[in-house]
Amino acid sequence: MKYSVIIPVYNRPDEVSELLASIAAQPFRDFEILIVEDGSHTKCEDVVNQYNDKLDIKYLYKENGGPAMARNYATERAEGDYLLILDSDTVLPEGYFEAIENYLAQNDPDAFGGPDRGGDDFTPVQKAISYSMTSFFTTGGIRGGKRKITRFFPRSFNMGVKREVFNKLNGFAPMRFGEDVDFSMRVVEAGYTTALIPDAWLYHKRRTDFRKFFRQVKNSGKARISLTRRHPGSLRLVHLFPPGFIILSLILPFDALYALLVFADSSIKNKSPKVGLLSIAAAYTQLWGYGLGFVAGLFSKEQSNIDNDKFYR
Repeated sequence: MKYSVIIPVYNRPDEVSELLASIAAQPFRDFEILIVEDGSHTKCEDVVNQYNDKLDIKYLYKENGGPAMARNYATERAEGDYLLILDSDTVLPEGYFEAIENYLAQNDPDAFGGPDRGGDDFTPVQKAISYSMTSFFTTGGIRGGKRKITRFFPRSFNMGVKREVFNKLNGFAPMRFGEDVDFSMRVVEAGYTTALIPDAWLYHKRRTDFRKFFRQVKNSGKARISLTRRHPGSLRLVHLFPPGFIILSLILPFDALYALLVFADSSIKNKSPKVGLLSIAAAYTQLWGYGLGFVAGLFSKEQSNIDNDKFYR
């Protein structure tokens, strides 16, 4: 078997239904699916059962331990040569597997990943959040795209890795946030190769409101400090932008110019002034959330006690 698709889930049956529908629509079929219910109160077993005659699918239930441990749990039961790790709030476009197949036919990376984008059916808030997570004006565009990247660190919303490599590295560390970046860093540090596959993109819905989005990016800011401690020298200038933005916005009157740039860029890309306006709120939510989390992480020895509902995006 070529691929084992691993999807951890926590109280998200509706998301799982949409993701499985998109997988079932794929013409490629050389894969199995492992759904890992991570101690959910609202289970997705009934949803999974609807696809038993359409897909090679396994439903696994374990006590709550976070997505990192759920993925490790599934890998112990996986049979594919490659692991494809997805978040439950993603949707695959037609041709997703073919894009990976075409790339692997000519290349042999040990781990790989693809970018994400917003869909036409996304709500205006989801489109704004998607813009904020991928825009040059917020993240520097480091989350993947078509430009050349010398060192790419796959993220768990859209990650592929050889199963033998995953096992040699003992899978994901028991971190509550940032465990996917930690794993990708360990892949590189161990001398394995990574690759961005631009055509292997997917739709990523992420959080559906700004309150949840703020909690997510704040945890990401905290995780960056944990990652820096685990991997000295990994901190980049772009990671300092959010806390720097907070400081500068308090002493310099540049907010209006920044907001105008975000509005114009997002309005053009999304073809919607409404999404452009919401993108301003999303950008500020991201920068302030990440920046505050970053600062909080500086004064915390460990990134602990982040509950799973805040983690599962």
